[in-house]
Amino acid sequence: MQKLTEIPRLSKQFWAVLISLFGSLGFLLFQGGKLALMLFVIILILSIYLLLGQWSGIKRTQGVRQLQNMEHSGLLEAGTTLAVSIRLQIPGFWPMPYVFVKDRLFHKNGRELVFETTIVPDWRRRGDLEFRTPPLRRGAYSFGATECVTEDIFGLFEHSGMLELPHSFVVVPQTIPIRDWHQFHQMMKGTNHHSSTTRATRETTQINGVREYMYGDRLSRIHWNATAKTGTWKSKEFERESLPKSYLVLDRQSSAFKDAEQFELAVSIAASLSQYGISRNLALGLISTGSDDVYFEPRNGQNQFKAVQQHFIHVEADGVHPLRQVLREKAQNMVPGSFVVLITPHYGEQLLPIFSWLKQLQLNPCHLWISTDLEADKDMWLRQLHSLGITGYAVGSLQELPAALGGRSG
Repeated sequence: MQKLTEIPRLSKQFWAVLISLFGSLGFLLFQGGKLALMLFVIILILSIYLLLGQWSGIKRTQGVRQLQNMEHSGLLEAGTTLAVSIRLQIPGFWPMPYVFVKDRLFHKNGRELVFETTIVPDWRRRGDLEFRTPPLRRGAYSFGATECVTEDIFGLFEHSGMLELPHSFVVVPQTIPIRDWHQFHQMMKGTNHHSSTTRATRETTQINGVREYMYGDRLSRIHWNATAKTGTWKSKEFERESLPKSYLVLDRQSSAFKDAEQFELAVSIAASLSQYGISRNLALGLISTGSDDVYFEPRNGQNQFKAVQQHFIHVEADGVHPLRQVLREKAQNMVPGSFVVLITPHYGEQLLPIFSWLKQLQLNPCHLWISTDLEADKDMWLRQLHSLGITGYAVGSLQELPAALGGRSG
């Protein structure tokens, strides 16, 4: 719990009260009488009340902020609202008719959300306020200082201060469960490698982390150091061999997206595919180049998944390099037969040279097209991809993704 620091101020009202007090005193001394005495006593009592407002107790106010619908992990999915409650306890006895509270929530990109409300403290000088945020965008958030303001019963003097209740949280991209990806598995089985299902679940000898012990794990899999530190059984998690490798390529070129919502859809699609990969023990890599250059080698395991998800929380459409230049710099790390998924709103002639070049490198490209209202071009472009032996999907909203990957392509 944090304490409030008061911001003192001397205003015209202060001097007006002081002049009225001395004026009534002079009237009593020079005029005398019951009227002058009664007037002086009334102004004296009111002046004491008004001047004692400087010690109203608001500077010692304590508060607690609670986030009501936040998960234990401190994560919130994009598009959902957050319920916030603040409990204030104001010590002292000075009459306080109301408290005006202004709370601030900051997004990492500088956007500020302001929430204002008024509470009436009870007889124990306690007050509760609740508010709900609008649907939140993906990213990191932190609460700023909370401003509390109160006045005397006449509204002459205002007393204010800043209450520090630091709290931060992150909003992850909105995702949707994917039941199956038919073309992906058909493509895997059609390569010169063995069945993708068998190879995707076959473990290597490379340790990738530690997981909870599962009934039936061999004694050789027990991670004794982690078990001793945590007091619970832990098993070694080995990397899984997945051939051919698969890459998600997120287009971050700022000129490619017409608005922020279209880029959010691209991020949500990439995050949903990443979740699908971890649920099927598929090793999916990631290429994301903008103001930062992010490259994740295809690798299975929770450590890889958490790192990719952390990147999706903060990623922005801040790239200046075209998609072909980004791929040229990363293609040297791709082995022949790799599956490359391009998540981009670009289509048509500007993508055909990229697909031809990827084919020449013996890679298997796939286009996840962030389409809008171009219904006439949609079927024509998907048929063109199909004629070239390239898998393509047109996705206009996140809800369309599972059905599209379930078998409907060009």
